[in-house]
Amino acid sequence: FFFSIPFLANLVQGLNSTDPAVKEKTIAETEKRLHDQETSKEEESKTTVNRTVINTRASVRDGFLAILEKDAKERAKRRKRNEHLANALKEKGNDAFRKGDYVIAIQRYTEGLEKLKDKQELYTNRAQAYLKMHEYEKAIGDCEWALKCNEKCIKAYFLMGKAHLALKHYSESRQCYEKILQIDPQKESLIEDCMNEVNLEEKRMKDEERAMKEVQSGKLAALSIKELLQKLDRPDQNILYYTGGIRLLTGAVKDRTEQTLFRTNNGFSILKGNEIVRRGFCGERKNTAEVDLSVSLLFLWQAVCAGNEENQRLLLTHPDVNAQLPKLLSSGVSEIQKETLALISLYSENENGRRLLVRHQDLTKWLQILMTFVKSTDARASSAMNILSDLTEEERFKSQCRATLSTGVLPLFAQLLTSAKLVNRAALARCIGIMGNLCADVVIRMQMAECKECWQACLKLVDECFDVSVPKYQECLFAVLGLMMNLLLESNVIIQYFAVDISGRCMSLLRDKDGRIVTRAIGVLSRVLPASSSAVEEVVKGGVVKKMIKFLKAGGQITSTYGIKTLSICTRTNRQAQEDLVKSDKRFSVLLKLLDSENEMIVGNAAFCLGQCLVVPGAATSLLNSNVVMILLKHAGGDAARTLVQENAAIALGKLCVAEPRHILQLRKLNGLAILNSAMKYVHSI
Repeated sequence: FFFSIPFLANLVQGLNSTDPAVKEKTIAETEKRLHDQETSKEEESKTTVNRTVINTRASVRDGFLAILEKDAKERAKRRKRNEHLANALKEKGNDAFRKGDYVIAIQRYTEGLEKLKDKQELYTNRAQAYLKMHEYEKAIGDCEWALKCNEKCIKAYFLMGKAHLALKHYSESRQCYEKILQIDPQKESLIEDCMNEVNLEEKRMKDEERAMKEVQSGKLAALSIKELLQKLDRPDQNILYYTGGIRLLTGAVKDRTEQTLFRTNNGFSILKGNEIVRRGFCGERKNTAEVDLSVSLLFLWQAVCAGNEENQRLLLTHPDVNAQLPKLLSSGVSEIQKETLALISLYSENENGRRLLVRHQDLTKWLQILMTFVKSTDARASSAMNILSDLTEEERFKSQCRATLSTGVLPLFAQLLTSAKLVNRAALARCIGIMGNLCADVVIRMQMAECKECWQACLKLVDECFDVSVPKYQECLFAVLGLMMNLLLESNVIIQYFAVDISGRCMSLLRDKDGRIVTRAIGVLSRVLPASSSAVEEVVKGGVVKKMIKFLKAGGQITSTYGIKTLSICTRTNRQAQEDLVKSDKRFSVLLKLLDSENEMIVGNAAFCLGQCLVVPGAATSLLNSNVVMILLKHAGGDAARTLVQENAAIALGKLCVAEPRHILQLRKLNGLAILNSAMKYVHSI
């Protein structure tokens, strides 16, 4: 064969190159070699015989291309076989990784890469194993290779960010996470957590460097932390010795430097390394000395954790502390409960602390435990409600609350509602509000709305608050009405069963002097009446239409939204309500005013009410000298986001013209027939 082996190897490599210039150069060199070979052959075979010239160059080139094609097929076949082997080795590596055998995992991933050097997953998987082995430079190297295979590999950037962080390359770590955000902006929440981790780690290192300098400079405050911890490390001392030492240590922790020195001198090992301290803190039934010891420890941890994220993390991940927190809250010892609540508040009042709680604590019973403090008459009740209020901001807390809601939380909550005279009413009002906020979770709201005892307790509280006009009772009443409004977003047979009772209580509350309570009572009416025609009949008999017109004349936007919604429900099917509205709202002055509102919900319901009331004899005639046609035309032909506005306005306009044909003259003058005809696409029936 006239081409050498090295030339063929270079030729294949050149033709496979992704660089067009390299490919072009390879083809040119091949053309030249072919031409030189042909010229040489022609010189050798020259004769005087006339002959037909044959293009042997083309035939040689065709043969060469056939060889290349054959080679490509063989390579594709070989790649497929190697890919199968690489995948099998990857799975073996993954299995070893799951078992924690990272050395074997790395071996399998490496063997897989020997079969297929451009398999991205093998590089990132091996990088992850290197991270577990603390071989961070190797992990970064593998991530760089993975990015050569796929420049948008998010996993590679993520692992590389972790490796750089471990090496204290904070800027490089941030750059990796920023790159992920550029590739996929939807990873914002993940990147926020990662950036927070980098910031905290950098802060921790600076704190420790600063603390070390103070120790080296011989500052007395810095040295005293180490000395006190060494004294506490003495074994087999009296429990009072340790309690006194812990209090001295607490007094010595005055700033971030002392907090850092407490950490770097293994201050958090005080439970692990001292059996007397551990037994006194973890024991279920504590004597007076053990209570004092536990309170002292809680004071100390407050001092070392206040504003210090790294110390907060270390304390919460300590097995004994993690297990004891809920037990301390339920201990029944007021001093211990008070300081435990104070310690937990350090976490709950900031986002990073809440995340630590949610991540490291089983919070399934915390709602029930903290709710119990509503019975306390001292500051514990307020502290517990503050913590609960903070925790409800975390979605994971809400999801954990679902587990014990029906079996533990709701029975306790119903008991608290029915014992308003015996509990801390300020805390109870906050507790009710917290339960209302938890209703943002659909699962929690559904469970609460289906709880018969919960509804009964809410109604009993309304009755008690209505009888006692005391500010703290008023706050409970305001809160429970808000809770009921949230629960009424659901629809079920329990709500239908209680609808008459609920609406009856709300009708009574419309006489309350507190405008906030009146507004919420109207809001509850607007949501409960659709559940029961019987409830509608009862409130109409009780004069609800006249009352709503009164509130609509003077009410603000929120009251108007609830009030007109209530009227639209009552007038939908109840003839008495329609007639009452015509009598109470002379010439529909209130409804016409509402039709000019900028709130589309108010406009849509006002148009609906008007349309329903036009069946009353004389109602349409009373509007002859008004601008109702122009107003309804504007809404029927408008571009409101809610199509119900156009639909209800068009229906009302159609009913107006049917009931009183003289309105058609005004409609024609305003060229409104075409608009009405166009708007009829929203109308199903008139």
